[in-house]
Parts: sequence; structure tokens; C-alpha cells
Amino acid sequence: MNAASNLQISARFFPDNPAISMDNTEITYKQFNMEANRAATALLKLGIKSGDHIGLCAFNSPEWLILYFGILKIGAVAITLAATLSPDELKMLLKHSKPKILFTEDKRLNDIKDLRGADGIQKVICPEGDISFSRLLETGSTDFEAVYCDRNDTASVLYTGGTTGIPKGVMTTHLNINTSAHNVAFCEHSCENDRALCFLPFNHVFGQMHVMNATVISAGCLEILPSFDMDKIIELIHSGRVTKLFSVPTVYTRLLTLPNIRELLSKVRYCFSAGAAMPAEVVREWKDKTGLLIFEGYGLTETASAVTYNHFNEHVIGSIGATVPGVETQIRDILSGEALPPGEKGEICVRGNNIMKGYLNNPDATYATFWHLDPEKRRHEDQWFRTGDIGYMDEKGYFYIVDRLKDMIITGGENVYSTEVEEAIYKKPEVQECAVIGVPDREWGEEVAAFIILKKGSNVSPDEMKTFLKKSLAPYKVPKIYEFVEDFPRTGKGSILKREIRAQYTGEK
Repeated sequence: MNAASNLQISARFFPDNPAISMDNTEITYKQFNMEANRAATALLKLGIKSGDHIGLCAFNSPEWLILYFGILKIGAVAITLAATLSPDELKMLLKHSKPKILFTEDKRLNDIKDLRGADGIQKVICPEGDISFSRLLETGSTDFEAVYCDRNDTASVLYTGGTTGIPKGVMTTHLNINTSAHNVAFCEHSCENDRALCFLPFNHVFGQMHVMNATVISAGCLEILPSFDMDKIIELIHSGRVTKLFSVPTVYTRLLTLPNIRELLSKVRYCFSAGAAMPAEVVREWKDKTGLLIFEGYGLTETASAVTYNHFNEHVIGSIGATVPGVETQIRDILSGEALPPGEKGEICVRGNNIMKGYLNNPDATYATFWHLDPEKRRHEDQWFRTGDIGYMDEKGYFYIVDRLKDMIITGGENVYSTEVEEAIYKKPEVQECAVIGVPDREWGEEVAAFIILKKGSNVSPDEMKTFLKKSLAPYKVPKIYEFVEDFPRTGKGSILKREIRAQYTGEK
């Protein structure tokens, strides 16, 4: 099995269909597959072998896609990293994943200079690096067939936000990719005539699995943008080329402010939202103004996206949908792990061919996130994955999320772990104590809010704190709200009660 075979199959049956479109330039499936073959054979000439790690740290582009499938074709592993990582974050993840080759941008060369060498990054692909992307392809051949891989071989690694220390690298297998790509394409009634808008980063599970791999397996066209750009999103939709709109609640709320929204979406047949909870009132307003439903689903990086889907035949507003084919879901008691009946709240647990192989170089974290493990062999195959999300299932098998066990904030579709932000805040000498929470926001889903106790006699402004944090955190992790307080609500042991902070700030009970 090789997930890159999906590209080969689409190229065989639909060679002249557009596969990638960007800046009014299109690449057909035949061209896409041939360029991926060039990338694959060029990497082989550089000495890359099956199982070797190759890093991708760049914004969305045809080059990113070509190299990704070239990597998979030879059985190597694509280490997919956010283009917006700070220098410190990038160094940390590169040290953890140890790629032999890194595809990135010229501006990153200074960030990684200390990681070069025989035991580190051996070659950098970028215009001013060791070899440019165009030159790399020139050394390859258009004739190549994807190598056989075991279904459980790692195909790509996607990083989740880390609560402490190094973020966890989710090892996604060829089987994981194929399972979710098939499920998404099936549930969305995808076909070769679809054109899917993708401005979501390819390093994120939503962009990489749900949009990119599912579109390729159904031979549709990826209308890509390097990153989020509201004006370009509107321009692409208005062009009439987009038939499938993939986005996060932030974009849907912004689009609803446009007076000609129904006319603008006249060619769009399907809308999907993920990455954060979609307010029910937004879905209803969207249906009223556009005549279209906003479909939702549920998934995590560890599940290669698709776990549940809110179906065409019975769309339930407020629900994350019913379980997708070939995947099992249960609500389990948080402490005992006992399966609970419909209506009872507990932890959402998942089992199936979409579940990750494990966390890269982190067997303890892998062990801890599954129920009923064999303590001797520390195996997790066929065990239940613990999502950390609290929800319930109704009598029809539709799931609803009500809370999160994990201390995570979802803002604009991006995952932010509060402890990671707190650790960065504590590096400011004037800070005595801090607590970071997510507060509700109609546009972003949640905003990152920092509550800070300063040391006696210290004075720090919100702007100063924001400037300080931008040096060590990706932009979406930097808090937008700063509240300087005298003390926090606490437990009897002195632990900070974040739920109480949130309630006091928002007025929620």
C-alpha cells in the first residue's frame, strides 16, 4: 500500500483534468504525477531511502504538493511543519524529527544554520539553499511507480500543539491516509468535477487529510492559496471556479457580512467547517442567506481527520454527526473507561484504521492516550484512542461535544495549548504568575486570553507583552486579550481555577 498511488490512479483515469490551480495557472493530473515522479527519483539520487525523514516548512504551493507525493512515492516520511513557526519552535521540531532534507524558504536559512551537518540537515531545498526546487526536479525522471509500503508504515508526521515541552508528532500511516481520504470523499459525494478551495495550511490535518488527500483520491482540483487572504478567497469564489468551500467559522462569519453572498456562492455546491465549534445560529443564518448548509464533522490529528460526519440525508444543526464508515466510536466513563449509553456524557473514544501509529519518539505519550493497553508489550493496536473531548451520543448515533478534557484553545481553526503560552509568558522577568484560557468569540471561535499577576513594583503594557511573545510564539498563539490582576480563584491546595477565571470574565455560570 502507498497513499501516493491515489495520485497515480487519478492521473491514469483523468490525465487531463486540472489537479492544482494557483494564480490562474493550472497543472493537470498527468503533469502533477510526472512532477511527483521527478521529485521522487531526484530524492533517490540524493541518497534518500524508505523511512528517511524529509521536512516541509513552507506555505501552500504546487511545489509543496509535488514534493509531498514524491516523498511518499519512495516510502520516505514527510515531516510537515507550519510555515508560521517561530525560529525557536522550528529548531525544536527539527531537532525532534531529524529530517535529512528540508524544503523551506530563504528566510529560514539563518534559523537552521546550527542544525546543518552529517547528523542533521544534509540539504536544504530553496532558491538560496543547496539546491532550488526547479533544479531538483531537473535531476529526476518522469517515469516512476510508487514503491510498496506496509499499510502501517509512517507516511507523514503532523505536529500537535504541546502542553509541555516538545509538541507531539503524530505518525500518520498510509492506511490512515487512505481510510480518511476515502471516507471524506464518500461522505461529501466528491467527484472529478469538483474544485476545492484550500487556504488551510497543508501541515494541518484539515488541509492535508480532509481537503488535499481527499480531493486527490477523487480526482478533483485543488484551488490553493498560500495562506489565509480574505480578499483572494472572495475573488476565487466570485470567479465561479470553486464548487467546494472548506473553511473555519471565522471565514463564514465574515462572509455573512457581504450583501451579495447568495450571488457570490452561486457555483458552490458544498460548504464544510472544521477546526472549531460552529455556532448553531451561524449555520441557520448561512442557510437563510445562501440556501446552503454548512456541514460539520469531527476529527483530530491523531485520527487523520474523519471520525464523524453530519450527513446529507439527515443534517442535525449543533451535532458533529454520526460515525464514518469503518470507524468505531464510543462514549466512555472518564475514570473507569466503561462504555456509556446514549445521552450519558463521557470521553469520546475512537477505534479504527484511521487511528495514528503513535507519537514520534514518545512511547509514553502514545501509551497514555489509549485505553486497555497491554502493560507488558505496550501495544495499542486495536485499542480505543482517548480523544480528550467530552460529549454524548443521542439515540440516532449523532454525537455532540460539550467540553474538553485537554487544556486546549481552538482559535480560527488552530489548536493552542495554554501551558505552552504560559511558559512563554513566564519568560518575561516582570511576570509573577499567569493563566491562559480561551474565551468565546463569534468570529474566531475562541480568543487566547492571558491573565497576569505582575511582580510587585513592575509595570508591563499589553502591547509590550504582545511584542515580547511574538519572538517565541507563532502569531496565532499570541494572546489577543491581556488582563492584569491581583490574584486568581484557587483550590484549597492553591491551584488556579481556570474555569472560574473564564466564568468571571465571560459572565458564564
